[in-house]
Amino acid sequence: MNMELEEEKKRKRGPLIAIAAVFLILLLILMIVPQYGVKIDPRPERIPSFEEVFVFEKNLSTEVRTLQSREDFLNFVVPENPVVKTTANRIVSMSCLGEKVCHAKAIYYFVRDNFEYISDPVNFEYVEMPQDFMISGGGDCESGTLLMANLMEAVGINSELVFIPGHAYLRIWVPEALNKYKNKGWIYLDWTCKNCEFGEIPYQNQDLQKTFLDVS
Repeated sequence: MNMELEEEKKRKRGPLIAIAAVFLILLLILMIVPQYGVKIDPRPERIPSFEEVFVFEKNLSTEVRTLQSREDFLNFVVPENPVVKTTANRIVSMSCLGEKVCHAKAIYYFVRDNFEYISDPVNFEYVEMPQDFMISGGGDCESGTLLMANLMEAVGINSELVFIPGHAYLRIWVPEALNKYKNKGWIYLDWTCKNCEFGEIPYQNQDLQKTFLDVS
């Protein structure tokens, strides 16, 4: 009789043990997967405003540089400039926990959301130094793209200017980023497209002939 009772208890315990094991496995998955997901596709906690990150006197520079060729855009790439480096550091430190993908997202959204696209005069190409663009609150596509390139380079993200007829934007090389953001390994960013997310450019520009200028 006792043996029959013991067998009955074992039969009842079997399903309970299996259910408990499955529950523990699911609990471990729920704990591990979100942490892993954050690491492979981190997002900025918030995007700071210009006033939060720019800690310098708002004095426009008096430096004037002419554009005689496309390579002259390199004269406006100064990631080692204290204004650029400090601003970039403050953007990413206020937004992220250390991942380079998050740094790239924070800088893109910072430029996209804090500055306005303003056309240059007809038949005149005006390009500002990065601090002048920030102080003025906006500028044309080249000036904003140069600011973004400067900020990316200041935190160690390789950048290239992308030129299409009548427009310019940026592409960056971040191997750690998910493939959904990439086009042949590069992440394309257009700050003038206010409804474009990280890695998106306007559809009408995607198939146009492009030329590139490495600013590293």
